[in-house]
Order: sequence, then C-alpha cells, then structure tokens
Amino acid sequence: MKASISLRGAVCHVAVLAALAGLASVQLSAQMLINGAGATFPAPIYQKWFSDFNSVDSNVQINYQAIGSGGGIRQVTEGTVDFGASDGPMTDQQLAEYQQKHGFPVLHFPTVLGAAVPTYNIPGVTASLDFTPEALAGIFLGKIKRWSDPAIQKTNPNVTLPPREIVVIHRSDGSGTTYCWTDYLSKISSEWKSKVGRNTSVNWPAGLGGKGNDGVAGLVKQTSGAIGYVELIYAVRNHMAYGLVRNSAGEFIKANLSSVSSAAADAAEKMPADYRVSITNAPGKESYPISTFTWLLVPSKINDAGKRDAIKKFLKWALTDGQKSASSLQYAPLPKALQSRELGDISKIH
Repeated sequence: MKASISLRGAVCHVAVLAALAGLASVQLSAQMLINGAGATFPAPIYQKWFSDFNSVDSNVQINYQAIGSGGGIRQVTEGTVDFGASDGPMTDQQLAEYQQKHGFPVLHFPTVLGAAVPTYNIPGVTASLDFTPEALAGIFLGKIKRWSDPAIQKTNPNVTLPPREIVVIHRSDGSGTTYCWTDYLSKISSEWKSKVGRNTSVNWPAGLGGKGNDGVAGLVKQTSGAIGYVELIYAVRNHMAYGLVRNSAGEFIKANLSSVSSAAADAAEKMPADYRVSITNAPGKESYPISTFTWLLVPSKINDAGKRDAIKKFLKWALTDGQKSASSLQYAPLPKALQSRELGDISKIH
C-alpha cells in the first residue's frame, strides 16, 4: 500500500514538473527576440538600454553584437539583423545599395552623442596633454615620430616629454569611431584629406591595428609610447590619460558632456531630414572638436508585425526614458527638439 502511494506521489511530482516545463517553454517561445549589430562606440549605453528595456517589456529581448559600424551597416544591408548601428552615417552609395536590395529605404535615428579622444601611454607622464589639430594630423600621418617633437612640446611647456618613439594605434575593423576621427582630420588637414580621407576604414599611413574600442584601448595600455583614439567612456573606464584638443575657436577643450553638447547645439538646429550630419570641428568656444552623433539604422519596412511594434516601442523609450541614463556613461543626451522630431519619424516604420 505504501509503495502504491509512493508511486502515485512520484507520478504526480513528475506531472507537475512537466507542466512547469511546458509553461516555461510557452513563456520562452512567447518572448520576442530582436537582433542588432554594429558600433562599439555606443555599446556601453546600448547594453544598458537593452537590459533596462527588458525590465519595461519582459516579452522583448534585444541581442546586440558590438562588431563595429562597418559590420553593422553590412549586416543590416544584407538583412541578417533587425537593425544596425553606426557612428558614421551611411553614404549615398550605401543608401542606394540598401534601397536597390530591399525596395525601401533604411532610416537613421540619432540616439546619443559621444566623443573620440586621443589617449596615450607615456611612461612618467600623467598630465592631460594639449594637442593642436596640426600635431594630431602629423602624428597619425607618421610625420611626427617622437613625443619630444616641438609640435607637441610647445603646447605643453610644463610637461617633460621624452624622446620616446610614438606608436600609433588605430582601428583594424570598419569603425564609426574611425569615421569620426578621420572626418575630423580631413577637415583640419588638407594633406590628410588628399592622402587618406574619411571613412569607416582607411589605409593608415602608420601604426598598429586593434579591433573595437576595447582593442585599441588594450593596445594603448600595453604599448609604451602609444597613442590611439577611443570613445570617451572607454578611456574613463580604463583609467587612461587622454588629451585636450584645440577647437576651431582656438581653445583647448576637454571632452565631457558639456563640450560635446556644445558641439551639437548648432547642428541640432540645422539637422537635415535624414539626420545624416557631421559635427566634427564644430563652431563655438566651448565645443569639443571630435564629437559625433551615433545612429541606429532601422529598416523603414518590417513585415513581422511583432518585431515592428517592439522596435517602435523601444525607439520611443530610448528617445525619452533612455536619455536619462546617458550622462552616467559619459554620453550626452539628445537635444529636446531633436528628440521630438525623431519621435514623429518613428511613424515612418511600417
């Protein structure tokens, strides 16, 4: 008799477990999975946003792969992800290729603002160095080869710079941070513009390549005499020295929320309808000159109604509640007027 009761209890227990497993399976299958890929520049804020948004809507999980802006543009064009991300706007040619392949346009949604900063590893030097545009162009062209070069020393008279060789570190992957950096160098150096130009990937005159902002930061930290460019949060998180840059008004400016917002102020008022704009070397006494928007690249037509509604809901959240967490990760939130414009343009996704 006891054995019979025990057996019935075991069967009942198994049945309960099976029911719970079935319920869990239903819940998992009901969750909407959205895939995105692209820029490493905004990856810290995007990772926070996607996690926070899952708390707002537990039925939506957003998976994001930080593979670089070039990869984000490529994958959204190929249709292997639901959205892409880039720190450099797509070119006219890339937009045309997307339109030809899909039969409808891809939309640009600016999400936050950030800055690319010159970060360096000079043994014995912890000061924040002042860089002129000419010095940065000369260093990345491979023409200024030592830290004691007069082009660097003259703007840092109170810092003893060693005659150590400069090791340039740049991105090895297609990168919106590279686009921002080379866009700036192309504006302030005719030699850079003619010999190298602006793009997410260029033929570098000098240096070593690292993958992603993390890769560049890691190489700079482990290479004595190195200089590289990374998004501000990567320099801050890794406790790396980074320099001030002389802006178009002649002021040496440190990258921070205020100076990045200042760079965007003029552009926000004159933003084109498709939001593709450059704010490097922006006017203004307080503007940091290597600032940029970063964009989500979203198809204007999404056939899956569930995904379409989830992406639109996320965009509305990111442009409002999501902006509140930007400053804690060293990104500048969007100007209010720009937020309002973008909220209206979400209706273009159909």
